[in-house]
Amino acid sequence: MPIDAAKALAAGPRSGEIAWTATDVQLYHLGIGAGVPATDPGELRYTLESRLHVLPSFATVAGAGSPGVIGALSMPGIEADLARVLHGGQSLTVHRPIPVRGAATATSRVTGVYDKGTAAVVVLRTDVADADGPLWTDDARIFLRGEGGWGGDRGPSVRPDPPRGEPDRTVDRPTREDQALLYRLTGDRNPLHADPAFAEAAGFERPVLHGLCTYGITLKAVVDTLLGGDVSRVRSYTTRFAGVVYPGETLRVRMWRREGAVRVAVSAVDRDEAPVLADTVVAHA
Repeated sequence: MPIDAAKALAAGPRSGEIAWTATDVQLYHLGIGAGVPATDPGELRYTLESRLHVLPSFATVAGAGSPGVIGALSMPGIEADLARVLHGGQSLTVHRPIPVRGAATATSRVTGVYDKGTAAVVVLRTDVADADGPLWTDDARIFLRGEGGWGGDRGPSVRPDPPRGEPDRTVDRPTREDQALLYRLTGDRNPLHADPAFAEAAGFERPVLHGLCTYGITLKAVVDTLLGGDVSRVRSYTTRFAGVVYPGETLRVRMWRREGAVRVAVSAVDRDEAPVLADTVVAHA
């Protein structure tokens, strides 16, 4: 059996050194659509080195990409066909603002392996710290189609109630036809996002946009719209990837203000508001 939950959970953590520069931060911001309009002062915070602030979701690519999908498949006890693997969700906790340039140690381990019947879900946690202490913690939830059914723990199933009432703000964010080709330069070279034949074998009509690209686009929309452009106010950010985005589509980001948090729902305008991100919460100061 490809999935050995006990082996995966018993395996020791893996640590490695990561580093990033202002150029890496700028590339990430461009990869999630920053810089339009190019001379807008609000956009220059993401693109001009003399004014640069780091959007917290950069953590998912710092050091040429978080372990994520590929990292989960390399852990002991985990084996699956890449064409049958999807990124199911992401959670990020920011312990302090991410510096524009830095070096740190990233430590990853499997914290959950769940049997969903027709699929397995693997949770890979990564803690990142530099010489001054913890920087961030992220959890990647990886969905392995066809790898369930061994009688294991189904895992947590409680989800937050959908936001009620009309959203406080709604913004549309177009994506570029080459968005995935640009974003993959930040580290995630999964062919699902570039190779039409691979995407078709995985069950999609054409290459899809990285879920983490949509994740970044959404956080930027929340920061720019409701947090005054202040990236340091973000404390945590969690989402469930509810559907795919095809490059060139427009994302509709709905936001509801709550005490210390913003609830968010994202859909694809071009496909009759098909859900893209669900159960999404940005906690903030």
